[in-house]
Amino acid sequence: MTDLFTPARFGGIELANRIVMSSLTRNRAGEGNVPTPLVAEYYRQRASAGLILTEASPICLEAHGYPRTPGIHSEAQIAGWRRVTEAVHGAGGKIALQLWHVGRISHPDLQPGGQLPVAPSAIRAAGQTFTGQGMKDFVTPRALDIAELPALVETYARATKNALEAGFDGVEVHAGNGYLLDQFLRSSTNQRTDAYGGSKEKRARLLLEVLDAVAGAIGNERVGLRLSPVTTFNDIRDDTPQDTFDYVVAQLNPRRLAFLDILQGTGGAPREQWEPFDYDRLRDLFEGSLILNNGYDFASAQVAIGAGKADAIAFGRMLLANPDLVERFRQGAPLNQPDYDKLYSGEEKGYTDYPKLAP
Repeated sequence: MTDLFTPARFGGIELANRIVMSSLTRNRAGEGNVPTPLVAEYYRQRASAGLILTEASPICLEAHGYPRTPGIHSEAQIAGWRRVTEAVHGAGGKIALQLWHVGRISHPDLQPGGQLPVAPSAIRAAGQTFTGQGMKDFVTPRALDIAELPALVETYARATKNALEAGFDGVEVHAGNGYLLDQFLRSSTNQRTDAYGGSKEKRARLLLEVLDAVAGAIGNERVGLRLSPVTTFNDIRDDTPQDTFDYVVAQLNPRRLAFLDILQGTGGAPREQWEPFDYDRLRDLFEGSLILNNGYDFASAQVAIGAGKADAIAFGRMLLANPDLVERFRQGAPLNQPDYDKLYSGEEKGYTDYPKLAP
Protein backbone atom coordinates (compact mmCIF):
# COMPACT_ATOMS: atom_id res chain seq x y z
CA MET A 1 0.00 0.00 0.00
CA THR A 2 1.24 3.47 -0.87
CA ASP A 3 1.93 5.71 2.12
CA LEU A 4 4.01 8.78 3.04
CA PHE A 5 7.22 6.75 3.05
CA THR A 6 6.77 5.26 -0.43
CA PRO A 7 9.22 6.66 -3.02
CA ALA A 8 7.74 8.56 -5.97
CA ARG A 9 8.69 10.06 -9.28
CA PHE A 10 7.29 13.48 -10.15
CA GLY A 11 8.18 14.05 -13.78
CA GLY A 12 11.96 14.15 -13.85
CA ILE A 13 12.34 14.40 -10.06
CA GLU A 14 12.82 11.28 -7.90
CA LEU A 15 11.43 11.56 -4.36
CA ALA A 16 12.64 9.28 -1.56
CA ASN A 17 9.28 9.75 0.18
CA ARG A 18 6.03 11.68 -0.23
CA ILE A 19 6.65 14.24 2.51
CA VAL A 20 7.16 17.63 0.84
CA MET A 21 8.44 20.79 2.49
CA SER A 22 6.01 23.59 1.72
CA SER A 23 7.26 26.98 0.60
CA LEU A 24 7.74 29.21 3.68
CA THR A 25 8.83 32.84 3.63
CA ARG A 26 11.48 33.30 6.35
CA ASN A 27 13.11 36.71 5.62
CA ARG A 28 16.69 35.62 6.32
CA ALA A 29 18.42 36.74 3.10
CA GLY A 30 21.57 38.83 3.33
CA GLU A 31 22.57 42.07 1.63
CA GLY A 32 21.34 42.23 -1.95
CA ASN A 33 18.67 39.63 -1.08
CA VAL A 34 21.31 36.90 -1.39
CA PRO A 35 20.84 33.52 0.32
CA THR A 36 23.46 33.20 3.08
CA PRO A 37 25.27 30.15 4.51
CA LEU A 38 22.63 30.19 7.27
CA VAL A 39 19.93 29.71 4.60
CA ALA A 40 21.92 26.78 3.18
CA GLU A 41 22.11 25.19 6.63
CA TYR A 42 18.37 25.65 7.16
CA TYR A 43 17.53 23.73 4.00
CA ARG A 44 20.26 21.12 4.54
CA GLN A 45 18.72 20.24 7.90
CA ARG A 46 15.41 19.42 6.16
CA ALA A 47 16.84 17.43 3.24
CA SER A 48 15.24 14.16 4.39
CA ALA A 49 11.92 15.41 3.00
CA GLY A 50 11.15 13.85 -0.35
CA LEU A 51 11.14 17.30 -1.97
CA ILE A 52 11.88 20.76 -0.63
CA LEU A 53 9.95 23.67 -2.14
CA THR A 54 11.96 26.77 -1.30
CA GLU A 55 10.62 30.00 0.05
CA ALA A 56 9.24 32.12 -2.79
CA SER A 57 12.06 33.77 -4.73
CA PRO A 58 11.42 37.05 -6.61
CA ILE A 59 12.21 36.81 -10.32
CA CYS A 60 13.27 40.47 -10.70
CA LEU A 61 13.69 43.64 -8.67
CA GLU A 62 10.07 44.64 -9.28
CA ALA A 63 8.86 41.26 -8.00
CA HIS A 64 9.89 41.95 -4.38
CA GLY A 65 7.23 42.73 -1.79
CA TYR A 66 8.93 41.98 1.53
CA PRO A 67 12.35 42.73 3.03
CA ARG A 68 15.11 40.10 2.94
CA THR A 69 13.50 37.65 0.54
CA PRO A 70 16.15 35.83 -1.52
CA GLY A 71 15.86 36.60 -5.23
CA ILE A 72 16.91 34.71 -8.34
CA HIS A 73 17.81 37.64 -10.60
CA SER A 74 21.47 38.47 -9.84
CA GLU A 75 24.75 36.59 -10.11
CA ALA A 76 25.27 36.88 -6.35
CA GLN A 77 21.82 35.39 -5.71
CA ILE A 78 22.53 32.51 -8.10
CA ALA A 79 25.77 31.82 -6.24
CA GLY A 80 23.98 31.97 -2.89
CA TRP A 81 21.31 29.56 -4.03
CA ARG A 82 24.03 27.26 -5.42
CA ARG A 83 25.37 26.89 -1.88
CA VAL A 84 21.85 25.87 -0.85
CA THR A 85 21.39 23.24 -3.57
CA GLU A 86 24.85 21.80 -2.94
CA ALA A 87 24.07 21.49 0.77
CA VAL A 88 20.73 19.78 0.11
CA HIS A 89 22.14 17.44 -2.52
CA GLY A 90 25.06 16.61 -0.24
CA ALA A 91 22.53 15.47 2.36
CA GLY A 92 20.69 13.33 -0.20
CA GLY A 93 17.74 15.67 -0.80
CA LYS A 94 15.88 17.20 -3.74
CA ILE A 95 14.95 20.87 -3.98
CA ALA A 96 12.86 23.05 -6.31
CA LEU A 97 12.83 26.85 -6.40
CA GLN A 98 9.51 28.68 -6.16
CA LEU A 99 9.34 31.50 -8.75
CA TRP A 100 7.59 34.59 -7.40
CA HIS A 101 6.25 37.97 -8.45
CA VAL A 102 4.15 39.67 -5.78
CA GLY A 103 2.40 42.12 -8.13
CA ARG A 104 0.36 44.65 -6.15
CA ILE A 105 1.37 43.14 -2.77
CA SER A 106 4.31 45.50 -2.48
CA HIS A 107 5.02 49.17 -1.76
CA PRO A 108 7.07 51.92 -3.43
CA ASP A 109 9.53 51.63 -0.52
CA LEU A 110 10.37 48.16 -1.81
CA GLN A 111 10.36 48.97 -5.52
CA PRO A 112 13.32 50.19 -7.63
CA GLY A 113 13.25 53.97 -7.85
CA GLY A 114 10.23 54.13 -5.57
CA GLN A 115 7.92 53.26 -8.45
CA LEU A 116 4.42 51.84 -8.07
CA PRO A 117 4.01 48.07 -7.90
CA VAL A 118 2.26 46.48 -10.88
CA ALA A 119 -0.92 44.43 -11.22
CA PRO A 120 -3.40 43.30 -13.86
CA SER A 121 -5.67 46.23 -12.91
CA ALA A 122 -5.24 49.38 -10.84
CA ILE A 123 -7.06 48.03 -7.78
CA ARG A 124 -5.56 48.59 -4.35
CA ALA A 125 -5.42 45.69 -1.90
CA ALA A 126 -6.93 46.27 1.53
CA GLY A 127 -4.46 46.13 4.38
CA GLN A 128 -0.83 46.93 5.06
CA THR A 129 2.61 45.48 4.37
CA PHE A 130 5.91 45.56 6.24
CA THR A 131 8.42 47.66 4.30
CA GLY A 132 11.41 47.56 6.61
CA GLN A 133 10.39 50.98 7.92
CA GLY A 134 7.27 49.73 9.64
CA MET A 135 3.80 48.80 8.42
CA LYS A 136 2.39 50.90 5.57
CA ASP A 137 -0.89 50.83 3.65
CA PHE A 138 -0.90 49.15 0.28
CA VAL A 139 -0.99 51.62 -2.60
CA THR A 140 -3.01 51.59 -5.81
CA PRO A 141 -0.82 49.65 -8.26
CA ARG A 142 -0.11 50.47 -11.88
CA ALA A 143 -1.95 48.27 -14.37
CA LEU A 144 0.46 46.46 -16.65
CA ASP A 145 0.18 47.46 -20.30
CA ILE A 146 -0.46 44.58 -22.66
CA ALA A 147 2.79 45.43 -24.44
CA GLU A 148 4.71 44.70 -21.21
CA LEU A 149 3.47 41.14 -20.81
CA PRO A 150 5.84 39.38 -23.26
CA ALA A 151 8.81 40.82 -21.35
CA LEU A 152 7.26 39.64 -18.06
CA VAL A 153 6.92 36.12 -19.46
CA GLU A 154 10.56 36.23 -20.56
CA THR A 155 11.56 37.33 -17.05
CA TYR A 156 10.07 34.10 -15.70
CA ALA A 157 12.04 32.13 -18.29
CA ARG A 158 15.27 33.95 -17.42
CA ALA A 159 14.74 33.32 -13.70
CA THR A 160 14.19 29.63 -14.52
CA LYS A 161 17.52 29.50 -16.34
CA ASN A 162 19.10 31.13 -13.30
CA ALA A 163 17.58 28.42 -11.11
CA LEU A 164 18.99 25.76 -13.41
CA GLU A 165 22.40 27.41 -13.16
CA ALA A 166 22.06 27.39 -9.37
CA GLY A 167 21.59 23.62 -9.42
CA PHE A 168 17.91 23.21 -8.59
CA ASP A 169 16.15 19.95 -9.43
CA GLY A 170 13.13 21.89 -10.66
CA VAL A 171 11.03 25.02 -10.21
CA GLU A 172 7.54 25.75 -8.97
CA VAL A 173 5.60 28.63 -10.53
CA HIS A 174 3.81 30.50 -7.75
CA ALA A 175 0.31 31.33 -8.97
CA GLY A 176 -1.41 31.41 -5.60
CA ASN A 177 -1.83 33.36 -2.37
CA GLY A 178 -2.96 36.57 -4.02
CA TYR A 179 0.30 37.34 -5.85
CA LEU A 180 0.69 38.50 -9.45
CA LEU A 181 -0.30 35.40 -11.44
CA ASP A 182 -3.16 34.76 -9.01
CA GLN A 183 -4.20 38.39 -9.44
CA PHE A 184 -4.55 37.74 -13.18
CA LEU A 185 -6.58 34.57 -12.53
CA ARG A 186 -9.13 36.06 -10.13
CA SER A 187 -12.15 38.14 -11.09
CA SER A 188 -11.77 40.50 -8.12
CA THR A 189 -8.31 41.70 -9.18
CA ASN A 190 -8.43 41.30 -12.95
CA GLN A 191 -10.86 43.73 -14.55
CA ARG A 192 -9.01 44.06 -17.83
CA THR A 193 -10.92 44.29 -21.10
CA ASP A 194 -8.12 43.09 -23.38
CA ALA A 195 -6.93 39.57 -24.27
CA TYR A 196 -5.81 38.96 -20.66
CA GLY A 197 -9.05 39.76 -18.82
CA GLY A 198 -12.76 39.03 -18.73
CA SER A 199 -13.47 35.32 -19.32
CA LYS A 200 -11.67 32.60 -17.35
CA GLU A 201 -9.83 31.67 -20.54
CA LYS A 202 -8.44 35.17 -20.91
CA ARG A 203 -7.62 35.53 -17.20
CA ALA A 204 -5.65 32.27 -17.35
CA ARG A 205 -3.74 33.25 -20.49
CA LEU A 206 -0.75 34.86 -18.76
CA LEU A 207 -0.25 31.91 -16.40
CA LEU A 208 -0.29 29.43 -19.27
CA GLU A 209 2.18 31.55 -21.25
CA VAL A 210 4.46 31.66 -18.22
CA LEU A 211 4.24 27.88 -17.77
CA ASP A 212 5.15 27.32 -21.41
CA ALA A 213 8.11 29.70 -21.19
CA VAL A 214 9.37 28.14 -17.95
CA ALA A 215 9.02 24.64 -19.41
CA GLY A 216 10.94 25.79 -22.45
CA ALA A 217 13.80 26.87 -20.19
CA ILE A 218 14.08 23.78 -17.97
CA GLY A 219 11.83 21.06 -19.41
CA ASN A 220 8.20 20.44 -18.47
CA GLU A 221 9.19 17.40 -16.40
CA ARG A 222 10.88 19.74 -13.89
CA VAL A 223 8.10 22.33 -13.57
CA GLY A 224 5.50 22.45 -10.82
CA LEU A 225 2.64 24.86 -10.19
CA ARG A 226 1.18 26.26 -6.95
CA LEU A 227 -2.52 27.20 -6.91
CA SER A 228 -4.75 28.28 -4.00
CA PRO A 229 -8.31 28.27 -5.37
CA VAL A 230 -10.22 29.77 -2.43
CA THR A 231 -7.68 31.56 -0.27
CA THR A 232 -8.63 35.13 0.59
CA PHE A 233 -5.05 35.98 1.61
CA ASN A 234 -3.91 39.36 0.28
CA ASP A 235 -7.50 40.51 -0.27
CA ILE A 236 -8.31 38.26 -3.22
CA ARG A 237 -11.35 36.28 -4.31
CA ASP A 238 -13.09 34.93 -7.39
CA ASP A 239 -16.76 34.99 -8.35
CA THR A 240 -16.72 31.38 -9.60
CA PRO A 241 -13.61 29.67 -8.21
CA GLN A 242 -14.63 26.12 -9.13
CA ASP A 243 -15.21 27.10 -12.75
CA THR A 244 -12.01 29.14 -12.92
CA PHE A 245 -9.71 26.52 -11.43
CA ASP A 246 -11.35 23.55 -13.15
CA TYR A 247 -10.44 25.30 -16.39
CA VAL A 248 -6.86 26.06 -15.33
CA VAL A 249 -6.18 22.52 -14.16
CA ALA A 250 -7.62 21.00 -17.33
CA GLN A 251 -5.14 23.07 -19.35
CA LEU A 252 -2.21 21.52 -17.50
CA ASN A 253 -2.59 17.99 -18.82
CA PRO A 254 -1.14 18.59 -22.30
CA ARG A 255 1.75 20.42 -20.62
CA ARG A 256 2.68 17.30 -18.58
CA LEU A 257 4.07 19.17 -15.59
CA ALA A 258 6.07 17.44 -12.87
CA PHE A 259 3.44 18.23 -10.24
CA LEU A 260 0.55 20.42 -9.17
CA ASP A 261 0.65 21.82 -5.62
CA ILE A 262 -2.77 22.82 -4.24
CA LEU A 263 -3.14 24.93 -1.11
CA GLN A 264 -6.51 23.89 0.28
CA GLY A 265 -8.77 26.20 2.23
CA THR A 266 -7.96 29.69 3.42
CA GLY A 267 -4.59 29.79 5.10
CA GLY A 268 -4.63 28.91 8.79
CA ALA A 269 -8.42 28.71 9.10
CA PRO A 270 -9.75 25.38 10.45
CA ARG A 271 -11.25 23.03 7.88
CA GLU A 272 -14.81 23.64 9.07
CA GLN A 273 -14.40 27.30 8.06
CA TRP A 274 -13.08 26.62 4.56
CA GLU A 275 -15.10 27.95 1.65
CA PRO A 276 -16.82 25.07 -0.20
CA PHE A 277 -14.69 23.74 -3.02
CA ASP A 278 -14.45 20.33 -4.69
CA TYR A 279 -10.77 19.40 -4.51
CA ASP A 280 -11.60 15.84 -5.55
CA ARG A 281 -12.74 17.27 -8.87
CA LEU A 282 -9.28 18.78 -9.41
CA ARG A 283 -7.79 15.38 -8.60
CA ASP A 284 -10.02 13.81 -11.23
CA LEU A 285 -9.18 16.46 -13.80
CA PHE A 286 -5.41 16.45 -13.33
CA GLU A 287 -3.53 13.53 -14.84
CA GLY A 288 -0.18 14.21 -13.14
CA SER A 289 1.24 14.10 -9.62
CA LEU A 290 -0.74 16.07 -7.06
CA ILE A 291 0.51 17.60 -3.81
CA LEU A 292 -2.06 18.72 -1.24
CA ASN A 293 -1.18 21.28 1.38
CA ASN A 294 -2.66 22.82 4.54
CA GLY A 295 -3.56 21.50 7.97
CA TYR A 296 -2.43 17.90 7.61
CA ASP A 297 -0.97 15.84 10.43
CA PHE A 298 0.62 12.42 10.07
CA ALA A 299 -2.65 10.49 10.36
CA SER A 300 -4.68 12.63 7.95
CA ALA A 301 -1.80 12.70 5.47
CA GLN A 302 -1.56 8.91 5.52
CA VAL A 303 -5.29 8.67 4.91
CA ALA A 304 -5.11 11.09 1.95
CA ILE A 305 -2.21 9.21 0.34
CA GLY A 306 -3.74 5.79 1.00
CA ALA A 307 -7.08 6.86 -0.49
CA GLY A 308 -5.39 8.22 -3.61
CA LYS A 309 -6.52 11.79 -2.99
CA ALA A 310 -2.94 13.01 -3.39
CA ASP A 311 0.49 11.71 -4.41
CA ALA A 312 2.29 13.70 -1.69
CA ILE A 313 1.45 15.99 1.21
CA ALA A 314 3.24 19.29 1.87
CA PHE A 315 3.99 20.29 5.44
CA GLY A 316 4.88 23.84 6.46
CA ARG A 317 5.02 24.62 10.17
CA MET A 318 5.75 21.00 11.07
CA LEU A 319 8.89 20.94 8.92
CA LEU A 320 9.82 24.43 10.03
CA ALA A 321 9.98 23.25 13.66
CA ASN A 322 11.05 19.64 13.00
CA PRO A 323 13.92 19.36 10.53
CA ASP A 324 13.84 15.58 11.07
CA LEU A 325 10.07 15.33 10.55
CA VAL A 326 10.38 12.24 8.36
CA GLU A 327 12.11 10.30 11.14
CA ARG A 328 9.74 11.63 13.79
CA PHE A 329 6.82 10.40 11.69
CA ARG A 330 8.49 6.98 11.32
CA GLN A 331 9.00 6.65 15.07
CA GLY A 332 5.78 8.31 16.19
CA ALA A 333 7.99 10.72 18.15
CA PRO A 334 6.76 13.99 19.73
CA LEU A 335 6.99 17.14 17.62
CA ASN A 336 8.61 20.49 18.37
CA GLN A 337 6.27 23.46 18.23
CA PRO A 338 7.14 26.47 16.03
CA ASP A 339 8.53 29.61 17.62
CA TYR A 340 6.00 32.01 16.09
CA ASP A 341 7.84 35.08 17.42
CA LYS A 342 10.82 34.14 15.24
CA LEU A 343 9.12 33.22 11.97
CA TYR A 344 10.40 36.28 10.11
CA SER A 345 13.34 37.44 12.21
CA GLY A 346 15.90 36.15 14.66
CA GLU A 347 18.59 34.82 12.31
CA GLU A 348 19.40 31.31 13.67
CA LYS A 349 16.79 31.60 16.46
CA GLY A 350 13.63 29.81 15.42
CA TYR A 351 15.38 28.92 12.16
CA THR A 352 18.28 26.47 12.48
CA ASP A 353 18.21 25.87 16.27
CA TYR A 354 15.26 23.45 16.54
CA PRO A 355 16.35 20.24 18.34
CA LYS A 356 16.55 16.97 16.47
CA LEU A 357 15.82 13.55 17.89
CA ALA A 358 18.59 12.09 20.02
CA PRO A 359 20.57 9.36 18.19
